[in-house]
Amino acid sequence: MNKNKKLIEVSGLKKYFNLGGKRILKAVDNVNFFIREGETLGLVGESGCGKTTTGRTIVRLYDATEGKVLYNGEDIQRLGKKGMKEFTKKVQMIFQDPYASLDPRMTVGDIIGEGIDIHNIYQGKDRKDRIFQLLEKVGLNKEHANRFPHEFSGGQRQRIGVARALAVEPKFIVCDEPISALDVSIQAQVVNLLINLQEEFNLTYLFIAHDLSMVKHISNRVAVMYLGSIVEITNSEELYTNPIHPYTKALLSAIPIPDPVVERERQRMILQGDVPSPINIAPGCKFRERCFNAKKECATINPQLTEVSPGHFVACGMC
Repeated sequence: MNKNKKLIEVSGLKKYFNLGGKRILKAVDNVNFFIREGETLGLVGESGCGKTTTGRTIVRLYDATEGKVLYNGEDIQRLGKKGMKEFTKKVQMIFQDPYASLDPRMTVGDIIGEGIDIHNIYQGKDRKDRIFQLLEKVGLNKEHANRFPHEFSGGQRQRIGVARALAVEPKFIVCDEPISALDVSIQAQVVNLLINLQEEFNLTYLFIAHDLSMVKHISNRVAVMYLGSIVEITNSEELYTNPIHPYTKALLSAIPIPDPVVERERQRMILQGDVPSPINIAPGCKFRERCFNAKKECATINPQLTEVSPGHFVACGMC
C-alpha cells in the first residue's frame, strides 16, 4: 500500500436536483478534495449541508451534474457496465440507518452473501465460511447468519452493515454517519471496529459525521462542509488546534469539554439564524449571513479554497 497515492480525487464536483420550474437545489456545489490510500478523511458539517449527497455521488449512487470523481486515476462517470461492476466491488458504502438499510425479508447470511453472489467470489462451503468469518470479524456469532434483521439491536445491525460492505473485499468505503443512529455507549465500539478493520484490510475511508469529537478520533484529515461547499480542509490535529474559518471555529466551540473550569471560562461562538436555503443561494460568501467576521466585501466575494499553510486549505475572503 502506497500511503502517498491518491486513491480518490474529487474535482469540481456538483450535484444539483431540479425541483421543477426554475428551482434548482444545489446539494453539492464545486467540491474538491482527495483521499490518500489507507487514510480516513472526515467530512463534517450541519445536517443538510450535502455530506451524504457527496458520498453517494462518489460511489455513483447519484450521477454527478458536473465535475469528476477519479478512483485510482479513472473517471468513474465514464465507466461502462463491466467497469462499473468492477468499481462496485472496490468501493462500498455503510449507510446511516441500520434499520432501513437491511432487507427485513432476507436472513443476515443472505444480506452479507448478496455481494459475494453478484461478483461470484465464493461458492458453496467457501461462501458459507466467508460469511461466518465476516460475522466474527465484526463481533457477531456465526449462528446469527440464519436470523433476520429485526432480531438484532441497532448496534448489531450496523455491524451487519459493516460485514456486508467488507464481503466483496473493497479498497474504499464511504461511511455515511454510521454511528449517528446508535446509542452513545455503542458509538465508540463501532468506530473502534472500523479502525481495527482499516488496519487489518488496508482500507480507505470517507467518514461522514456531525460529531466532531468522534471524527477527530478516527480521521487523518478533516474537511468541513457548509451549504454544499468545502470551507476548510487540513489534517485532524491542525484543524482542532488551529481552526481558521469562522464556521469551523463555531462548530468546534460547541464540543463540550469534560472540565468544568475550562468549560466555564471558554468563549462559546453562537451562530445567528439558520442555514440558508440551497435552492436560491445569494451571490458572495455562503456563510456571510451567519458570520461574526463578515464584512461588506463578503456580499460580492465567492471565496475559493486557498492553501494558507502546507496542507491547510481555507475558503474565506477575510481570514
